[in-house]
Amino acid sequence: MRSLVLIGHGSHLNGDSAVAVYRYAELIRERGLFDEVIEGYWKEEPSLRQVLKTTASTDVTVIPMFISEGYFTETVIPREMGLGHQGPVPPEGIARVIGGRTVRYTLPYGVHPSMGDVILARAREALPDFNAQDTALIVLGHGTTRNENSNRVIYQNADRLRESGLFAEVHALFLDEEPKVGTWPDVVRAPRVVVVPFFASEGWHTLETIPEDMGLTGTVTTFAENPHGAQQVHYARPVGTHAAVADVILHLAEEARGAGGPGGDAERGHEAAWQAFLERARRGLRVGEMMIMPERGVFELRHMLDEGVPGGELATLVTPEGLRDRVRFTDGGEHRPVHTLRNLPRGWRAVLSEADLRRAVHYTYPAVVEETYAHACHALRPTPWATTARRQTGIYAKVQKATPDQVEHVARDVCSACLRTRLWAGHKLTHSFLDGVPGGLPCAEACTFVVAEVREEVSGKRGAGGGHSH
Repeated sequence: MRSLVLIGHGSHLNGDSAVAVYRYAELIRERGLFDEVIEGYWKEEPSLRQVLKTTASTDVTVIPMFISEGYFTETVIPREMGLGHQGPVPPEGIARVIGGRTVRYTLPYGVHPSMGDVILARAREALPDFNAQDTALIVLGHGTTRNENSNRVIYQNADRLRESGLFAEVHALFLDEEPKVGTWPDVVRAPRVVVVPFFASEGWHTLETIPEDMGLTGTVTTFAENPHGAQQVHYARPVGTHAAVADVILHLAEEARGAGGPGGDAERGHEAAWQAFLERARRGLRVGEMMIMPERGVFELRHMLDEGVPGGELATLVTPEGLRDRVRFTDGGEHRPVHTLRNLPRGWRAVLSEADLRRAVHYTYPAVVEETYAHACHALRPTPWATTARRQTGIYAKVQKATPDQVEHVARDVCSACLRTRLWAGHKLTHSFLDGVPGGLPCAEACTFVVAEVREEVSGKRGAGGGHSH
């Protein structure tokens, strides 16, 4: 068995942030090269602290879905996943044995040499007849002064493409460091220009900032009086949304340190948790706000408040992904980064096979089955707030200054809306949904949402109607 884990940033505020990772997971899942493909996030669920618990295999490859090396790939992800590594990752990746699993961690997909082919594919889409006589290419990166590695991939790709001789000029420009994208009219001489954003996803920068900084009015913009004469700019879509990125991810997985061989075994704790869950589900079960009812060889899932509502009055979902997309937002359309908040949307029923039930429950309540079973076996170790706080770096290091009263004030506010019981704060959970208590879900560690809110509390910005950075 082999498990592939794709790690994205995610967001507490923006439901679109996770979409690209879900899309690539689906593309790779369709190819059947891994027994499972799991998504994990820094700001959503399953979190970096939980995601390894949700893998069914003892052979796990973890790929950071980031466009360049930097703070998240070198510091945050290895720290939160307990990889025992900080700093630059070697080209072959690193391998660790964690809780009986062999975990291989690779470089981010954006630094793979084959990303040059993705840049070319985007350039051809924007300007099919580009040529070496009159066309310049701009490879456009974000740039940052916080990590010297972040711009390296932009320069490397620009150098490779310059050496290819396919363009009259190739330039590396940036949003947040020199040379900045706004200087392009002074730098680029060719009459036709293709701009390829080296960004992971479509977003504020690609839709707003870059066009504004460059003076673009659409996918094709003509400038009649630039310093080097008239120029026509063709604006491509970001590289990170191209379907070929799925191939890049698979290349990385194949090249991961120690990859190959027979693969791993079924992870025993994970399998035991799901077998216990399935045994209960076959008799009917409530998990959080969701009902699971066996029905003639399939399972029907619905919100518990929709019990008794005729099936014809509910939207019918027939895939785990359909359920995933429904439960990611509240009835009011708000993003749900914490799935165990008491705001599961209503008005749907999912009809699924036993094979699909696992993924559906995983998408609805990530890591809940594994953590609840571990708690029942006295194997779930709570992480006290002080330990979580000490682990934070960067802008979140500020939470180390929070007083116990500040932490409790935030937790009472945020966690009171959550189904989980705060084991990390010393609270006790005597019965769980596996014992027939629907709301009995353990919380072993303060989630990233709580950490972000504590940071706002310490900064004096919480409840001030702004300033939220998460």
